Amino acid sequence: MVSTTPDPNPDVDDCPGAPPSPDRTARVEAHGIDHIPDSERRGRPRELFSVWAAANVNYLSLVVGGALVLMGLNLWQAIAVIVVGNAFWVLTGVLAVSGPAAGTPSEVITRAMYGVRGNRVNNAIVGWLISVCYFALNLAAAASAAFSLVGDAGIPVNTGVKSAVVVVIAALTLTISVYGHALIMRLYLPITLALTAVFLVVAVCVVGHTDFTYVPDQAPHGTDLWAVVLSGVALVASGPLSYTTSADFSRYLPRTTSARAIVGWTALGGFLPGTVVCSLGALAATAVDMTDPQSALQKILPGWFTPVFLLALILGTIAINALTAYSAGLALQAVGVRIRRSLSVLVDGTVSVSLTLYALLVSNFLDTVNNVLQLTVALLGPSMAVYATDIVLRRNRYDGPALMDERPGGPFWYSGGVNRAGAIALLGGTAAAALCLDTPYCTGPVAAALGGVDLALPVGLAVAAGLYAALTRGTVPGRAR
Repeated sequence: MVSTTPDPNPDVDDCPGAPPSPDRTARVEAHGIDHIPDSERRGRPRELFSVWAAANVNYLSLVVGGALVLMGLNLWQAIAVIVVGNAFWVLTGVLAVSGPAAGTPSEVITRAMYGVRGNRVNNAIVGWLISVCYFALNLAAAASAAFSLVGDAGIPVNTGVKSAVVVVIAALTLTISVYGHALIMRLYLPITLALTAVFLVVAVCVVGHTDFTYVPDQAPHGTDLWAVVLSGVALVASGPLSYTTSADFSRYLPRTTSARAIVGWTALGGFLPGTVVCSLGALAATAVDMTDPQSALQKILPGWFTPVFLLALILGTIAINALTAYSAGLALQAVGVRIRRSLSVLVDGTVSVSLTLYALLVSNFLDTVNNVLQLTVALLGPSMAVYATDIVLRRNRYDGPALMDERPGGPFWYSGGVNRAGAIALLGGTAAAALCLDTPYCTGPVAAALGGVDLALPVGLAVAAGLYAALTRGTVPGRAR
């Protein structure tokens, strides 16, 4: 099967602790969703920090931070929400420990939770569809910054130019995704350093204009305040919750790598920049109208610095989207599509570009971001809860070669190819979350009864984890052998 067969002549470094050599970063990654043998394991857990840090210094984080103040929160309430929402990066770190244990990506490890056939459905929706949507949203954000650069250069920003800009940014992003894991590990440290330098300048400018006593004219109180706070937490948490695929980037680490180090470096790499950049968006919203974040921030930045800032926004979004496209490509393989990983990434990119052009040319971008992120939490929260619970119950013991066995009667075939415990837990958690949702598209009966308070995130997590633990009845189905 093409999707699970690596290059028959991969270049293998003998030293598992060595960093990727130049020849490895200069060629397309041979592996897809197949098992990574011990002889090809390398790297250190601290390398994960720059991977997640580079992906979280981006325009979308600024948008989300500014949106919290636009929703009616004062500055300190918004910052508290940002900290709580970004704390969910700890769960992303927990999921990452399964990568070195199994030597396979998350898209394969979840066969332990859902069965071979059930996992194909899971990957089609949670792995592929949502990843493509996030890719499109982030691509739209990068394109918005690029449109300003093009306009400043005196080029008319018409539909044709916008389409060309989107395609160019997507091509740069997909190049990183196609070359794969080694190139990501090599590039993301310098990207992190460059973005940090730019955002230090932004921070100085923003803090200088911040109104630290800011209170909105119509601040919510009582039940309305709790409704805004919980919606804000879900909005921020949608970022870390979207990375149920964090094992994709840790699976090349040696199996003896410290699980605590993997959790720590992954969580810190997401939490620290995510909190800082979101907070900058909230700080800026006390001084300028963040309904149009890009134009607003240009009012408080030095004129000479604006092009640098816009380039940094584009670079940061390319970094996060390269990870998203990489995982989406693996998800497409895990669904059962017989296609090489490099080609599956290009398929994902084509679909995402189409969605991006729609988001930019037809719909309102900020409304699209808020609505999509809030809706995905109802599915992503339960999905992450099932995964994390399985890691705890299994004590992170995964048999990578056994996970690759897709034959009926195999270790993870369960009943008809579906692990009912995982399927029921995911569906039950999602249904419970949907009952508690409060979005412009739908309001669940629980949210309506509570006056608009959205408990979808905590309820979805708790119900999915509880159901999965209860249905296993103290045992782990399909335990690694």
